[in-house]
Amino acid sequence: MKALREQLHESSRALREVYQNRGLRRLQLAWAGSIIGTWAYSVAIVVYAYHQGGASAVGLVGLIRWLPAAFVSPFTAVLGDRYPRVPVMLGADLVRAAALAAMAVCVLGDAPAGIVYVLAAGVGVVSTAFQPAQAALLPALARTPEELTAANVSSSTLESLGFCAGPAIGGVLLAFSSTWVVFMVTAATFLWSALQLSSLLSWDEPPLKETHRPLVHEMAEGFRAIKADHRLQLVIGLFSAQSLVNGAINVLIAVCALQLLDMGSSGVGYLNSAVGIGGLMGAVFSLMLVGRRRLAGTFGLAVAGAGGPVLFIAPHPTVGIALAAFALIGVANIVEDVAGFTLLQRTAPPEVLARVFGVLHSTFYFMTAMGAILAPRLIDLIGVRWALVSVGALLPILSVATRLPLVRLDNSAVDRARELELLQAIPIFAPLSPPVLEGLASRLVPVHAAVGETIVKQGETGDRFYMVVSGEVEVSIDGQVQAAQGPGDHFGEIALLRDVPRTATITAKTEVDLFALERDEFIAAVTGHSDSAEAAEAVIGARLGVSPV
Repeated sequence: MKALREQLHESSRALREVYQNRGLRRLQLAWAGSIIGTWAYSVAIVVYAYHQGGASAVGLVGLIRWLPAAFVSPFTAVLGDRYPRVPVMLGADLVRAAALAAMAVCVLGDAPAGIVYVLAAGVGVVSTAFQPAQAALLPALARTPEELTAANVSSSTLESLGFCAGPAIGGVLLAFSSTWVVFMVTAATFLWSALQLSSLLSWDEPPLKETHRPLVHEMAEGFRAIKADHRLQLVIGLFSAQSLVNGAINVLIAVCALQLLDMGSSGVGYLNSAVGIGGLMGAVFSLMLVGRRRLAGTFGLAVAGAGGPVLFIAPHPTVGIALAAFALIGVANIVEDVAGFTLLQRTAPPEVLARVFGVLHSTFYFMTAMGAILAPRLIDLIGVRWALVSVGALLPILSVATRLPLVRLDNSAVDRARELELLQAIPIFAPLSPPVLEGLASRLVPVHAAVGETIVKQGETGDRFYMVVSGEVEVSIDGQVQAAQGPGDHFGEIALLRDVPRTATITAKTEVDLFALERDEFIAAVTGHSDSAEAAEAVIGARLGVSPV
């Protein structure tokens, strides 16, 4: 019990530090406005669609909102890697505010439902640029790995507040007014988000690497990063399955409230609010994840809980059971998001992080759309209760089936204190933030060389940066020995940063163990931060004046 209190105390301290960080604080407040408005609007559009054509119309509007977003998400996510991320998010907020105001005008003027649906699709498309840029910006703003996890906890807590407050606001407004009022309130929350982000425009965002490659090629980098790493595939695959269930649950919430439980239009908002209330409880559990290195097991358990509780509604549907079940789903959703997002941020290469999140959101939108369109068909085929059973059983089954891969993922997430210590001791990497260093540490490749073995040969093309862990290497130029290097020393940066052939030969003087960092990862890390680039130039200048490597 004492250990738990200490963990909560440390986690709370890290969370307080998030809001003492001006950049993170503004980003969190912007996210709060965005998510509250999004969920208030989501309740209104579902109720609007149900009154237009029942459960099938709810599924259709889900498809219209999410499917176009799924196709454009990998492209819009490139914006967060190619351009400064704050203006990208600010622009998304302003466009969404204008679209929601237009939807309000359409509903108020009795315009055809198709126009409202098209505008809803536009809001979904523009939204795809916001969260990948936000997720990619968090590691740059965070000062420690613990602060990064705490920032993810804060984001997920605010998302829970959005789940809670947004649908509740939407439900109350729908009880006393119309959907057009909810749309206008949503437009105002997006403007609030834009106001918070505008104060970050003067923040000195680390310069992004300039590129003139085609957008399609840039977009594909996120897919390539995922294809090359089975850990990313596992996490994103489970997120995708959860999104399929989430899309179905969005429809089932409306059908349960309006048909199975006879709660009326406001009931849709109240059941959605139950998810948000559960999310607030989940945020407390998420605080215990701060600083933990092993998150994959928790992630898998949370995935199971993100759908399983609806199984309890089917045998005896009551308002109380439904509220409790959706609250449990809210708990699981938040724990899943914190654990899963942190795993992705720790694992994905920083230079394509926004694009990896873009792929994640693309699968989220696509699978949510599929769930939304399949749920009405499932209800027609087997009825509401058996649909609840079918949807609720999927994620627990997948969680059990992927238990062993998740254990291996946890086993690979070992403590990398040794690698971090080596990186932090090198002037080139010293200016980088701890979360970025943690990502680099996870991608270091162990290399062993026997006595007399050539590690780097003068004149050949540079492909790696090396750090000496143990043993001793010999530096030779034109066959003449110039120097020796031991533990803590490094070599290989000149050829990588200057794009020239290797300037020296490095031979193992004794048995030697090294860590190697691939060319692209080294260049992206160093050139993506101005202080790190300056430190690298200083190291190169010193070495070219004495003993080039």
